[in-house]
Amino acid sequence: MYVPTIYQAEDRAWLRRVVEQYPLATLVSNGPRVPYATHLPMIFNPDTPAGDAGPEGVTLLGHLNRANAHWDSLTDGGDAQLIFTGPHGYVTPAVYESTPAAPTWNFVSVHLLGKVRPITDFEETLRVVQLTVQAYEKDFGDGWEMDTSLDYFRAIGPAVGAFRFEVESADGMFKLSQEQSPEIRKRVTDRFGTDGTWRGRELAALMREFDHAGRTRESTAPTGGA
Repeated sequence: MYVPTIYQAEDRAWLRRVVEQYPLATLVSNGPRVPYATHLPMIFNPDTPAGDAGPEGVTLLGHLNRANAHWDSLTDGGDAQLIFTGPHGYVTPAVYESTPAAPTWNFVSVHLLGKVRPITDFEETLRVVQLTVQAYEKDFGDGWEMDTSLDYFRAIGPAVGAFRFEVESADGMFKLSQEQSPEIRKRVTDRFGTDGTWRGRELAALMREFDHAGRTRESTAPTGGA
């Protein structure tokens, strides 16, 4: 992914946060004519230590339908890519209050490159499904307990193809109006925050936090002395 320097995140922990908060990924790997691309949920391996580091070197867990031809194409140690997309939205030139101007689109995206390790053991596959439920109920759900549905999980388990994804490298694109002045960035952020959509509000909140983190880093940077 091409990422101009101005849109890079100096703090690599931002890439990991996008993976955690927007876990529906696109798995991309080689196909017979064009690459296969499948949308699927991903979680961090529960053994992954907490911290502020980026996603490089960690293992993610995912699963897809075995009826999907993409599953049959996955080989142990094969190269693949995961694409995660955060909040995004259209920026109208009207918010700049100056001319000439051009519209653009603010967005956040993280690309992970790594190795796929298909899981063939049935019990381990079920464990991936259970870990996924636990993770998403904790972060996004209502605390639903799966105990009464475990027999159902076992019934549908043969149709599930689980895999590990070993992250080798990561890129992140945080295109959040950094090229504009602080005054214009604030107007863009406020516009998203009041556009009446949940996506706009999420983007506005992320822009404020990202901008604040940048200002904090600049204010605490060491300065040279005599």
